[in-house]
Amino acid sequence: MLFGNHDRFLRMVRDAFQVQVVARDRMLRLDGHDELVQQAAGVLSSLLDTVRQHGRLEVRDVESAIEAAKRGFVPTVEDSVGVYFEGHVVKAKTPGQRRYIAAINSNDLVFCIGPAGTGKTYLAVALAVSALKKQQLHKIILARPAVEAGERLGYLPGDIEDKVNPYLRPLYDALLDMIGFAQLRKYLETELIEIVPLAYMRGRTLDDAFIILDEAQNCTVKQMKTFLTRIGVKSRIVVTGDITQVDLPEGEMSGLIDVQHRLRRIRGVAFVYLTDEDIVRHRLVRDIVAAYDRKKGPRPGGPADSSDSIPDPSEGDEP
Repeated sequence: MLFGNHDRFLRMVRDAFQVQVVARDRMLRLDGHDELVQQAAGVLSSLLDTVRQHGRLEVRDVESAIEAAKRGFVPTVEDSVGVYFEGHVVKAKTPGQRRYIAAINSNDLVFCIGPAGTGKTYLAVALAVSALKKQQLHKIILARPAVEAGERLGYLPGDIEDKVNPYLRPLYDALLDMIGFAQLRKYLETELIEIVPLAYMRGRTLDDAFIILDEAQNCTVKQMKTFLTRIGVKSRIVVTGDITQVDLPEGEMSGLIDVQHRLRRIRGVAFVYLTDEDIVRHRLVRDIVAAYDRKKGPRPGGPADSSDSIPDPSEGDEP
């Protein structure tokens, strides 16, 4: 399993790190630059852990392990969440994601703040699904504020479910990856999983549940207080958001920004901050986030920053 069909996986590791790989009997010999040999050996060791733990290995597992190693991170068995997606195990791919998983496993309330593509929601949903399958908790509740992202969509047709579904679609997508349509529909019908807009949380006490609040940067301070006070006995809450993408009306304080100062010193509450180094989507996402994080445009009373200026196509030798 480790080698792959016709040694495909070994060749992927060999080509990624420019090392020579020789397999004889039950031994693997790696030759090449010391640092690259160490990275390749770490990847193979991690993949062997996956084989021993789950009895399977897919191309996606190999690709993820190679990408993580090139960032200086080698996943271990402890980084696995125990949920499958497209045949591979969901696991931490960066040190930040490792801290995030550890925080959820050891705290009743976790706030994860970071840019798009860092796995904030996806890992939380994976841990919730894992807990449900292991019968550690009795239900999953996923909530999101129904706030438009800079657009005004107007009145949407249909009943209340039709109106809120567009806002909750990312949560459905994550669950479909890990559970599948038939199983998800069964869980929704039996209310083992609830996906609700944040406004529906008022007045409820949520016992024995894994509760996720997504896009929490779009909660007001009052909404955040209302949500956090729903937690019941034997429940866990994960709150995720990106404080650089607040879509609240101008002048309205984000509850996710406010809560960092209010709850930081409370025992059992953890804050995890992910950065662009933890982005695990397409490589371009990291570059896009970095580009938007840089100061851009003319400064008040001064010239534009030359590093952010857009060249005039009429200048220079090329058209």
